[in-house]
Amino acid sequence: MLEDKLLIWKIRSGDAAAIARVYEKYKNVLLKIASGLLNRNSIAEDVVHDVFVNLAKSHRSLRPEGNLKIYLAVCVANHARNVNKSGQRLESSNLDDTELLVSDSQGPERWIIQNEELDKLNNALAQLPYSQREIIILHVHSEMKFKDIAKLQDISINTAQSRYRYGFEKLRSLLNGEV
Repeated sequence: MLEDKLLIWKIRSGDAAAIARVYEKYKNVLLKIASGLLNRNSIAEDVVHDVFVNLAKSHRSLRPEGNLKIYLAVCVANHARNVNKSGQRLESSNLDDTELLVSDSQGPERWIIQNEELDKLNNALAQLPYSQREIIILHVHSEMKFKDIAKLQDISINTAQSRYRYGFEKLRSLLNGEV
């Protein structure tokens, strides 16, 4: 958190290395969020790229309140929502392409099993209504609190929590204990 405050200060002063550091620090989680919301990695990469281009262009007016990671996650979610509205979304989901979370020490058999489980999870996520998927992804990947998600979606905290719960219930039924 302290590093983020220093990075914000450096970004405001026009330090390109600070933007690069923020990119390296948060790109994987932002790509996971964008991939989960858009169901297509190439568009997700474009969304994350656009967020960082906008960050670089408007560096002097950067005023994130609170957590930088949450600020960037909200920017990605808003941009992803705009892309979805414009109809650029496709139906194949590949969250696992953004960052492989498998250790080499586990061996190829475990790697294959985890890849298959990720594919099943990604396909199930893609079947959720967008509002539920967005809440689940933002809460799990960016660790946003329900009050922040509710504010982002312009809904009550209870509605955000209900959508999260209903989304997880639907995921459970779609996966039927497979993952």
